[in-house]
Amino acid sequence: MIYFTADLHFYHDKIIKHTNRPFIDADEMNRALVRNWNRLVSPRDEVYILGDVTMKGPTLAMEILRQLCGRKYLIRGNHDHFVDREEFDASVFEWVRDYYELSWQNQKFVLFHYPIGEWNGFFRGSIHLHGHQHNHEDYNFRNLEAGLRRFDVGVDANQMKPVSAEDLNAFFALMG
Repeated sequence: MIYFTADLHFYHDKIIKHTNRPFIDADEMNRALVRNWNRLVSPRDEVYILGDVTMKGPTLAMEILRQLCGRKYLIRGNHDHFVDREEFDASVFEWVRDYYELSWQNQKFVLFHYPIGEWNGFFRGSIHLHGHQHNHEDYNFRNLEAGLRRFDVGVDANQMKPVSAEDLNAFFALMG
């Protein structure tokens, strides 16, 4: 299975208040995000993280990433500076990129941390996945109602867990 997520912000106390996350502190949030991830994702699954893993440096990034199941790919976000640090062990990711286009079961996904107004395949059914904005679930439904094939895969918009490619295809099938 393939999953997508973004804006985890591990170890970031201020994100709780900023986005109204249901946690007392970063420790509780970290435990919940790891638990939610590992309940869905098996070691053989692939997870595309569309940015903002943590702002707390390479040591904590590696510590938390090693707790997460699956093969991980990172689409760099504005807070992922840890990947450029010499002490970061990049082997926790299959690769790190700024942008990626993925085809899965005849569906094209355009992966970028930031939401964009138009993307490759915009008029041919491709779906743009992003994070960055810390939207809530209603954002994705408003896009669907407007006929816009754009989806925020961030944890704030998806019950604090990754979303599967299968679920995304089912969601956009509602467009007809």
